[in-house]
Formats: sequence, structure tokens, C-alpha cells
Amino acid sequence: MSATLQSDKELDARGLNCPLPILRAKKALADMVSGQILKILATDPGSVKDFQAFSRQTGNTLLSSETVDSQFIFFLKKK
Repeated sequence: MSATLQSDKELDARGLNCPLPILRAKKALADMVSGQILKILATDPGSVKDFQAFSRQTGNTLLSSETVDSQFIFFLKKK
């Protein structure tokens, strides 16, 4: 699915553990306008549940969440 998604900004959070991927994503989203898409690359297995919860709590839409070679790729749309 992510092959068809275009992102406006990319965040490399690989090698970072909770809560850093979420904190970096929050900071990146703050610099974006409504409707833009942030692509996040992470390696922390906990980030899957973290980004689901982050999406619910903040109102930003989690468009895609997938695992490729022990790397997690998320697409978040800013509310």
C-alpha cells in the first residue's frame, strides 16, 4: 500500500526507542499544514501500537502501517 502513498515529509526514527519516535513525529507534524502526509521509518517494535494510540489521541490519521525487513513504515496524515 505504501508504494502508492506520497509523503510531504519523511522522518527517520530508526534506532530510536519509545518514546522518541512519537516525540519526533509530533515535532515534525507541528511544522506541517493540515492534510500533509508524514512518512515515518522506525525499528522499535513498540512503535506499531504507539502510532496507533498516537493517531487516536491526536486526531491525525494513520493511513498505513507496515513491516518491511524488521523496519516499520507509517504514513500519518495531519489533521
